[in-house]
Amino acid sequence: MGILSWVVLGAIMGLLSNWLVPGKFPGGVLGTIVGGMAGAFLGGAIFSLAANRGVAGFDVVSLLIAFFGAALLLTIVRKAGYAEPRTQ
Repeated sequence: MGILSWVVLGAIMGLLSNWLVPGKFPGGVLGTIVGGMAGAFLGGAIFSLAANRGVAGFDVVSLLIAFFGAALLLTIVRKAGYAEPRTQ
């Protein structure tokens, strides 16, 4: 999957993970999009290392990898004290 695809996918998954996972990325919507893109890259890198192959398409697996990468990054940012808890 190309870089542009990961950027778009990461932005979408960042918004979704920010909605589903407790906590908020700092920086509002832009921070959420950038965090989602970084999380998608993180998820892709972890998957590539663990599976010994890259992500080769835009499918359910790539969506899950991007989502879990964004959720992992949000959790790390929150534990580091940079993200605000979600208020309902």
